[in-house]
Amino acid sequence: MSITVPTDSINNESAVAALALFRSECATRGLALSFAIADAGGNIVLSYRTDGAQLGSYQLAQDKAYTAVAFQNPTSAWAESSTPGNPDWGIALTLGGRATVVAGGVPLFVSGKLVGAIGVSGTKGTIDEEIATSIASQIGCEVRP
Repeated sequence: MSITVPTDSINNESAVAALALFRSECATRGLALSFAIADAGGNIVLSYRTDGAQLGSYQLAQDKAYTAVAFQNPTSAWAESSTPGNPDWGIALTLGGRATVVAGGVPLFVSGKLVGAIGVSGTKGTIDEEIATSIASQIGCEVRP
């Protein structure tokens, strides 16, 4: 599958292509998860919950995508530094409560420019992030500028 992500922001066509990859990955792994993809402004372009996925995973996938755009880093970047007593303690209370430090959100860069983000939720955070990173790569994006 050949996918071209625009250099300014994720569009519907690239979001639908990413969703197809997500659904295939869930089927291959036998997982019920939720998926969201946001544009460069943090607006959710597409969100999806597989049959049987945890209800809370749907909103969390959206928040992971939003956080990854807002801070231009994977959501896992603050996992350790946001624990009590560390410098980023309280970051999860920012962005109107939408910020999350749970792994599974990755920003999308094309030629060093932020174009959006993917959020995956519903299993162990490291697996959510692995799936999001794999999809980013398959649509021709990097998760670091």
